Amino acid sequence: MSDKQARVGIGVIVIKDGIFLIQKRKGSHGTGTWSIPGGHLEFGESFAETAEREVLEETGVKIKNIRFGAVTNDVLVSDDKHYVSIWLVSDYDSGEARIMEPDKCDDLKWVTFGSLPEPLAPWWSQLFVSEFYDQLKKLAS
Repeated sequence: MSDKQARVGIGVIVIKDGIFLIQKRKGSHGTGTWSIPGGHLEFGESFAETAEREVLEETGVKIKNIRFGAVTNDVLVSDDKHYVSIWLVSDYDSGEARIMEPDKCDDLKWVTFGSLPEPLAPWWSQLFVSEFYDQLKKLAS
């Protein structure tokens, strides 16, 4: 039996005026790729609490109206990691989006599903083929 464990990752689509926030990752798995703000579910936290905490820590933005978007099972072979990724959708509440953790992110911007930057983090490939993708695009527009 392996000592390796699957972890729970929370990713948050933060919607503001029909666009959402994405950031270029650095210093962790997915380095050099683009993905939405997020992080690990901590012991005892709800998905919404993780979403609020991670988005504020990473971007300085407060969010509201947090809801379920999708779930993916992401085995990241090149990083030797396994995540169950919970994709949440939220609405922008307040704050100016900025890089709050320069050791984890070196760029951020507002995009649509039609203007996603490349390369995307590997877990996006699971989202694109999931049963949730079309509904998630509707929620995020």
